[in-house]
Amino acid sequence: MRARMLGHAPEELTRGRLRRLGEGIGKVVYASPHWVVKRERSPSEILALIAIWKMARRLEKILPGRLGRNLLQHPSRQLRFLRVVMQGVVRVIPQSVWYSTHAGEMWRVYRHRDERGERLAKEYLAGSDLMPEQVGFPPVRVEIGGWPGWLNVSEATERVEATLHQRLVQLAGAGRFEEVELWLERLLDLRKRGWRRGVFSVDAHLKNFGVTGERVVLLDAGGLSDDWAEIERRLAAEERVDKPHVALGLEAVLRERPDIAARFNARWRATVNRDEVGRHLSAAQDSASN
Repeated sequence: MRARMLGHAPEELTRGRLRRLGEGIGKVVYASPHWVVKRERSPSEILALIAIWKMARRLEKILPGRLGRNLLQHPSRQLRFLRVVMQGVVRVIPQSVWYSTHAGEMWRVYRHRDERGERLAKEYLAGSDLMPEQVGFPPVRVEIGGWPGWLNVSEATERVEATLHQRLVQLAGAGRFEEVELWLERLLDLRKRGWRRGVFSVDAHLKNFGVTGERVVLLDAGGLSDDWAEIERRLAAEERVDKPHVALGLEAVLRERPDIAARFNARWRATVNRDEVGRHLSAAQDSASN
């Protein structure tokens, strides 16, 4: 996204210590009431997390529903401790050795997708409301919770109210299933609007979308692609999924309402398929060439 330039950083970013809000494979996010800033992880941090993720997947197969799943789904201080330990191992072993492993291959794929996604977001989504607003400003030092205690930042992103997954869990817990169905429809509408601009997210899990006001927004551009061969492979895999709501992590959310699950699965299949996505992307290309 093209950032709106400000003369100085929003005051709340420098007023006090920013709270650690969340983390992903490549970024750690810190927040004030209305803005978030990000710390990019180092290559050794990312390699360490990939190695832990691979171990957790193996544990999940050995101990289903226990340690492996907890590591994958609930990042915690324990996981951060493991990351620090594994990062020490990564630093001892020459990087050339790591980059020749499967973990190194995954790191290269992640880096490529992240850089490509940021480029595509600026090219195709700038000026739209499909992503949170970004603002830029002269570099400023902010205090953050946890290591390293401070960051130098020159941009911030609008803070969303919740991830889409969090909002759906809250609504289902309150029995507000009509609103659950409404937000799922908004998700599908957001995805179609992205296709009409020429991009498709190959990493469309619900924690990658946020809620702000009545909008669903894409939080991380890392999964964006305009490569039809890659998109088609992803869609082919999705078309083999029997229950899309389960693949999206909505099994517990919709357990009490199989009727909504059935309607959503039907809408998902009718929307997220090669014919429908291809039609929107082709229209976007025709519009861009005119």
